Amino acid sequence: MTRRFLTVLLLAVAVLFPASAAYAADSKATVLARWTQPTAASTTAWNDARTNRQPWASYNFDWSTDYCSSSPDNPLGFKFDLSCWHHDFGYRNYKAIGTFSANKSRIDDTFYADLKRVCATYSSVSQAACYSLAWTYYQAVKIFGSVAAVKQADIDKAATLLKN
Repeated sequence: MTRRFLTVLLLAVAVLFPASAAYAADSKATVLARWTQPTAASTTAWNDARTNRQPWASYNFDWSTDYCSSSPDNPLGFKFDLSCWHHDFGYRNYKAIGTFSANKSRIDDTFYADLKRVCATYSSVSQAACYSLAWTYYQAVKIFGSVAAVKQADIDKAATLLKN
């Protein structure tokens, strides 16, 4: 009887407090770290949250994206748009909490891992071109992604100093 009562109680608690509620006590940085690792599981967790944002609303995540910025979102038909969104998510949210520099390299590595997982879904005939584009996109964010972290006001200030 006691065992049955405990089982019912545990099931009731599980229904009333789903798994996402268990993360409610985690800091924003902890959740960001969980969602920006270069693993398929991390990307899946981020994508699940992206499609069901309500449980994460209290974190005030920036879900906005311009996808692959000024590069094609789906070059040669390869679906890079979701990988670019994941990358934007990492950049924007780490900037918001002031720890972008410490996390940029991992976010870029996660982007590359996401792109390679996209490429792996294509036929072997197409994969070489996809992997080549993935490497190019990765190198672009690795080199130029930090330039995007510079605020326009700082660029304007530097331009003014150079004129004097």
